[in-house]
Amino acid sequence: MDTELLLICGLTAVINLIGALAYAARIAGVRTGRIALSFALFNVLLLVSRTSNGFLGPFLAKRIETALAESGGEALLWDLRLVLLSAALAVALGIALVPTGQRLFAAGISFFQARRSTTLLLLRSVTPAGLHTIRDSVALPKAETLRSLKGPRGVSWPVLIANAAAQGLLAVGVLASLYAGYLVPEFRVTASQMTAIVNGFATILLFALIDPQISALTDDVVDGSVSEATFRRAMIWVSLSRLAGTLLAQALLVPAAVAIAWAAGWL
Repeated sequence: MDTELLLICGLTAVINLIGALAYAARIAGVRTGRIALSFALFNVLLLVSRTSNGFLGPFLAKRIETALAESGGEALLWDLRLVLLSAALAVALGIALVPTGQRLFAAGISFFQARRSTTLLLLRSVTPAGLHTIRDSVALPKAETLRSLKGPRGVSWPVLIANAAAQGLLAVGVLASLYAGYLVPEFRVTASQMTAIVNGFATILLFALIDPQISALTDDVVDGSVSEATFRRAMIWVSLSRLAGTLLAQALLVPAAVAIAWAAGWL
């Protein structure tokens, strides 16, 4: 693995790790009763993710151009699979870090409520007291948490399946369109622009079918009609479906690239 590929995998891991920690922000918001504030603080992390995503695109595009110049198709496909593997590993790590993330978000919410300053919150995180809070917040998932999955899920199987499909499409969208550009280099610009179609369909699934269900469940917890334990189980199931979708992306990569390559030539 060369330095460029290592950097690509690292950026991909950061993006997916932050995405997985969104569920920790939801749990912290429910637990503290500050749902809007928890998402506002999560958006600070989201800025890091979007910045990483901005650098990721050019690095991936250069990888494709290099493969075209050197006729390295087999190595390129292996590289893209490594990128997808780094995404899946980051999601798995994010799931394991949900208890830690929940505690850190709760601490951040409490601090912000008292000081009302994002700048002071960020500065606090690198002080000895802040580092002490981070150290004390580290926690691994408990065995009873896994056993509790036998209880009511809080979300239906269609929602979980749709979430897995959407996450798989989001994970593979950019990579498949870039690989399609390698398959049909004469239409590689067209193929790269078709990322928006794949990701757009996945985004519709997320915002039209999945997010309303999770948001309604969040409101149910706030008004007391659903227990916090059920909500936590639901977030675990949604996290696991995100992981399943990211793993599914490995199987979708080549078929999606072939379909995009065909579509790019047909347009």
